[in-house]
Amino acid sequence: MSGHSKWKTIQRTKNSADAKRGALFTRLTRDIIVAARDGGSPDTNFKLRLAIEKAKSSSMPKDNIERAVRKGTGEDKDGVAFEQAMYEAYGPAGSGVLIQVFTDNRNRSVSEIRRVVTRGNGNMAEAGAVSWQFTRKAYIALNAEGLDPDKVFELAADAGADDVQPSEDVIEIYAAPEHFGSIVHALEKAGIKPAESELRMEPNQKLELDPESTAAVLKLVEHLEELDDVQSVYYNVEVSDAALALLA
Repeated sequence: MSGHSKWKTIQRTKNSADAKRGALFTRLTRDIIVAARDGGSPDTNFKLRLAIEKAKSSSMPKDNIERAVRKGTGEDKDGVAFEQAMYEAYGPAGSGVLIQVFTDNRNRSVSEIRRVVTRGNGNMAEAGAVSWQFTRKAYIALNAEGLDPDKVFELAADAGADDVQPSEDVIEIYAAPEHFGSIVHALEKAGIKPAESELRMEPNQKLELDPESTAAVLKLVEHLEELDDVQSVYYNVEVSDAALALLA
């Protein structure tokens, strides 16, 4: 299976989890609220611009977006105060899992996460026990149709990308966080709109587990993503074709 096929499968899993719990707008709203803390103008706040674009692409109503921005900037005095936190866990077969949350109640969040992790044959970890295995990176995915991989590589590299991975259907770009804005700007200037763009935690080295163990990790990830307070889940396991077949 190509890298993109795995990427699409994982995306479908994430989208399915969002749809199943009917809380996609909740996640998008919290993304906007947190981003808007650094300023309410998408022209000067790149993180906010990305959050708004993601919300628009998911058909989130304009009024919802504007309300979320006001909550983030403090203009809406009735807005709930959310904070961002990262929890760490050991998943099945010694895998490493990072769980990013946006929450108004840390005690509730960690209690729910601990319950899901324990049921998934994992254990909560102390701060730093797992995160050292990951590096924060900018991630940009482009639909490859109609694009020249060499041109994309040149644009991304000139703007500061560390790695460009083309495949039949997708071109994936990785970079240090500080180059995120410049790469997206260079692509958009060339008329290339990213299909996905975000800051994420990437594993420094991926574990290769047997299919059953890999499938167990992915099931744990899916169950964590179903929690209302969880925004993103990162893991350090190589996803094999055999493991995806088990999930299918």
